[in-house]
Amino acid sequence: MSNSSSITQFLLLPFTDTRELQLLHFWLFLGIYLAALLGNGLIITTIASDQHLHTPMYFFLLNLALLDLGSISTIVPQSMANSLWDTRDISYAGCATQVFLFVFLATAEFYLLTVMSYDRYVAICKPLHYGTLLGSRACVHMAAAAWATGFLNALLHTANTFSLPLCKGNALGQFFCEIPHILKLSCSQSYLRALGVIVVSVFLAFVWFVFIVVSYVQILRAVLRIPSEQGRHKAFSTCLPHLAVVSLVISIAMFAYLKPPSISSPSLDLVVSVLYSVVPPAVNPLIYSMRNQELKDALRKLLQYSLLQVYTVCVISLRLQ
Repeated sequence: MSNSSSITQFLLLPFTDTRELQLLHFWLFLGIYLAALLGNGLIITTIASDQHLHTPMYFFLLNLALLDLGSISTIVPQSMANSLWDTRDISYAGCATQVFLFVFLATAEFYLLTVMSYDRYVAICKPLHYGTLLGSRACVHMAAAAWATGFLNALLHTANTFSLPLCKGNALGQFFCEIPHILKLSCSQSYLRALGVIVVSVFLAFVWFVFIVVSYVQILRAVLRIPSEQGRHKAFSTCLPHLAVVSLVISIAMFAYLKPPSISSPSLDLVVSVLYSVVPPAVNPLIYSMRNQELKDALRKLLQYSLLQVYTVCVISLRLQ
């Protein structure tokens, strides 16, 4: 019986066997990846460079942008390389690394989204206690807890998954290394242990989801009690981007893992996996910047300053010539 130690590489699921479509996939993913790098990079740079944005809400948004950058960089480059070079393989160590990073970043992001809902709850429902409950030290501790939770969860999942004997080949039914598809290759009852760990993680995610829902129910009640229309609009403007991101992530993930088998197909599963693993990191910056006037103003100032610097350098270079 072969086991995991005899496997040196895994075979990922290709999007297509047609060379022209493989190149189309490469260019499509390249465009999405560059959009994610640009959008999240601009948010990180803008928040870090503008003193007016050094508040808890933008501090958490900066951490979210960092997680999004890491998440999409874990999956997309490998998939692009496989399409460009017409290959399917990923090394055993590479697969384990991809699993660890994906679980790490996904867990940390979901925990951080929970923290961000708490931030909006305190800001709108308990504004007089905002400075006390969300001081700089508390924000750092909550962000550090998100990263640490993701790291420990990923370590546990990766160790459990790759300690299992694998004897059902090395072909994964996914375009990146994902734990459920690796467990399908196991020939041991020990996979129940890994499934147990997944169940615990799902339970924790459900608890965080309930916390987010309860927070936004309280926020909605508080916003509707605001007498002025301008005040309600401002409150909604700070909450809607976060609520949109949470809804996007949770709805796609729930559809991916809870959809009935009767509508499941390899093509649909592939599309859904792209939606929950690749699309959110690329669209999150757009969602957050679309209705946030402060962020848009700071971004505009940053771009104007950058263009001015480039113009100055060009003028000086021309004069020196």
